[in-house]
Amino acid sequence: MPNALVVGTGLIGASVGLALRANGWTVSGWDPSLEALSVAVDIGAIDEAVETLDTGLADLVVLAGPHDAMVELLRDMRPPGLVIDVAGVKHEVVMAGARLARFVGTHPMAGREQSGPGAASGALFKGASWIVTTDGAAEADLVEAEEIISSFGAIPRRMTASEHDAAIALVSAVPHVISASLLHLVMDDPSAMSLAAGSFRDITRVSLSDPHLWADLFVANRADVTVTLSHLVQELQDWSALITSGDQAALVNRLQMSRDARQSLAPPVTVVLVMLEDKPGELAGVGRALNACQVDIRDLQLRHGEHGGGGVLRLSVRPGEAEALREALQAENFTVE
Repeated sequence: MPNALVVGTGLIGASVGLALRANGWTVSGWDPSLEALSVAVDIGAIDEAVETLDTGLADLVVLAGPHDAMVELLRDMRPPGLVIDVAGVKHEVVMAGARLARFVGTHPMAGREQSGPGAASGALFKGASWIVTTDGAAEADLVEAEEIISSFGAIPRRMTASEHDAAIALVSAVPHVISASLLHLVMDDPSAMSLAAGSFRDITRVSLSDPHLWADLFVANRADVTVTLSHLVQELQDWSALITSGDQAALVNRLQMSRDARQSLAPPVTVVLVMLEDKPGELAGVGRALNACQVDIRDLQLRHGEHGGGGVLRLSVRPGEAEALREALQAENFTVE
């Protein structure tokens, strides 16, 4: 069996461990937190916890700790096997890893609002893009890293570290800033906060993520993040000028462009809304309906009623399958829109 060492057994590290073990790897783990190590063992993310960080016997080393800690570690370690990392900022990591015989910088585009190994899942990476940085890496090592990543159900995508960091600033870091800014605007206005519905909750969902992790990533990628924020400021000023002008035609055109761009991110779907009551067994009934009609669920979201009280389940399916889903749900006595 190939053997791997996972350094850092938080959400991503433990999820990598679970995925590796599911693919026949023997996995050991190290973490400065004994509690995280214990949980990683309990959930089966690693076969054993090691007290000393020794990379000499591992076929694969996965660095899954905080950005700065992994940069420091890369400057000191000398493992014979392949080393990959999963940091969300690549420039400094790739520079530090260049001194190793075999190193590939990577970044899985997957995660959860919860942190820690207790939230880990071996299925976390299925269908997700997983960036593989090409800087200084041998082709054989790139291929090996991509084979491992593909075995997790993820989709490897090659790019340089600088391309990665610029793109991540735009699609990942700045959305966190936008989310936090919106929440800061409304947190002192109870009446506005009480009106927050699906769209506001969707756009601010990322603020549930670990603040220490994201502060670390903001600072590590501050050059690209600040440039992107300056572009966002200009974009907001343009919106303000358009709204002030009262030019509805220009506003419609800008909104239509945004709508078209958003629709290009996912295949066409039809949304079916299911009214859920506040009683046991509602989701079980939805499950029976899904099993009966065998439609392909593309996405789902649950909007809770205030103080519990049931809610609305939003099911997205392929356009030709919506009617079959509605009929199956109505057979289970659900109100459907």
